[in-house]
Amino acid sequence: MDSVSHFEIPVDDIKRAKRFYMEMFGWQISKIPDMDYHWIETVDTDHKTGTPKQPGAINGGMMLRTDPRATPTIVITVQSLDERLEQVKQAGGSVAFPKITVGKHGFYAQISDTEGNSIGLWQNAKPDC
Repeated sequence: MDSVSHFEIPVDDIKRAKRFYMEMFGWQISKIPDMDYHWIETVDTDHKTGTPKQPGAINGGMMLRTDPRATPTIVITVQSLDERLEQVKQAGGSVAFPKITVGKHGFYAQISDTEGNSIGLWQNAKPDC
């Protein structure tokens, strides 16, 4: 069974949104070097793995909104992104944003479910052996 691994919040003003979420919820938000992306820690996190230390908790990300219709997205970690992208078509959904490589971290794509909801899919990069 695949699990929800994080969320993404598109924003119009990074500085304003960062201040809001930090003040409102006490989240820690930091820019990821060499990316137009900010990492959101909702709980204490193992910085080596990026994994929340609190069972059941998830962290997230924040980026500038590129589409005025963009809304928060949940992201589900899968073992094989390519297989899931084929499955979504068979299940009646569609690929909204094709697979991309995200640095050395992994791979990302977005799908639309049968109801038009946007869901992110994430595959971790294989660790170097």
